[in-house]
Amino acid sequence: MPGLNLGDVFPNADVETTKGNFKLHDYMEDKWLAFFSHPADFTPVCTTELGALVSMQKDFEKLNTKIITLSCDDVVSHAAWSKDVTAQAKCDRADLPYPVIADSKRELAVALGMIDPAEKDAQGLPLTARAVFLVGPDKKLKLSILYPATTGRNMAEVLRVLQSLQLTAYKKVATPVNWQPGGECMVVPSVKADEAAKLFPQHRVVDVPSGKGYLRFTPQP
Repeated sequence: MPGLNLGDVFPNADVETTKGNFKLHDYMEDKWLAFFSHPADFTPVCTTELGALVSMQKDFEKLNTKIITLSCDDVVSHAAWSKDVTAQAKCDRADLPYPVIADSKRELAVALGMIDPAEKDAQGLPLTARAVFLVGPDKKLKLSILYPATTGRNMAEVLRVLQSLQLTAYKKVATPVNWQPGGECMVVPSVKADEAAKLFPQHRVVDVPSGKGYLRFTPQP
């Protein structure tokens, strides 16, 4: 099945959306992109997810990130569904603040490798899985998560991962298990001891039985 690997250039597809037609790279400009796919309009889990994204729109904007979503229905259906989404999310608007891509022929879903063969619509066509793609300003894929159609996404986790990606893209650190923004980070192995002392003067090395000083923690830079 076609798909993307981390580091691949995200397709500059021509898309029809609720906010007009455009190429994905033009929509991104020089920002990050959070791309969410959905199995179909007027489905319960999708409605809660899109509603959460409305509420979190400003959180993504603060991280220089644009949101775009996709569902396997047409723009007319998307527009009607948007009213249910905003009502469920208790928003004072009828439309969504981000575009929803129309992919009724599943062309983009197939190209991105996000078809769920176990879930089908009333016509017997496979639905898209719940994919999350985070794309950097260089238009390259930084993260890919694929959920089955029956499992809703944790949007707070998507934000956490986005913050980790942005931090580690510019600083010589990695984020450990269960990291939260502001928490301790780890000095990456490629940084030698003398360089670590200069870059991270407050870092600490954890003693382990192997004697290898590779567990190096530092306050978030």
